[in-house]
Amino acid sequence: MLIKKTKIADCFVINAKKTFDSRGYFQRIFCNKEIKFKTKQVNISSNYKKGTLRGFHYQKLPSKENKIITCISGEIFNVVVDMRVGSKTYKKIFSIKLCEKDNKMLKIPAGCANCFLTLEKNTKILYFMEDFYKPQKNIGFNYRSFDSAIKWPHAIKVINQKDYKLPKLLRVNNKPNSQ
Repeated sequence: MLIKKTKIADCFVINAKKTFDSRGYFQRIFCNKEIKFKTKQVNISSNYKKGTLRGFHYQKLPSKENKIITCISGEIFNVVVDMRVGSKTYKKIFSIKLCEKDNKMLKIPAGCANCFLTLEKNTKILYFMEDFYKPQKNIGFNYRSFDSAIKWPHAIKVINQKDYKLPKLLRVNNKPNSQ
């Protein structure tokens, strides 16, 4: 595995190697020797339509909701915003495309908000969570908070009312660091 730092502290892009033969491929998507992470929950997000937006969501600290995500079917444009007050990268934005073919995963630290937009129909995201989901600690903000900072690569066609009605985050004006 190749682990690469991003613009956000403790947020990493992980490239997992695939080994191919006549049967298909084999890929290790997690190894605790290379990435220190204690999985407590694993989730799949299945998205039927291209242009589906989910987020921005995160858990209030002191939640330990570190997560590792990977796209196992289709493609997404993923955006992370550091919401950890006092972090040297507070309110910094990082974006990346993840797809089933690229072998990339993203480790997102607790206290960072995450959002993704599907770029293909029938897109599935696999989440490894380091803490249990706590609905009472779940918070978020509206994706329109970043109209000048994020260039969505596709029109947003599907968003649930809960995400659409999230409040805007104020005073965010930095440029994302995309990969």
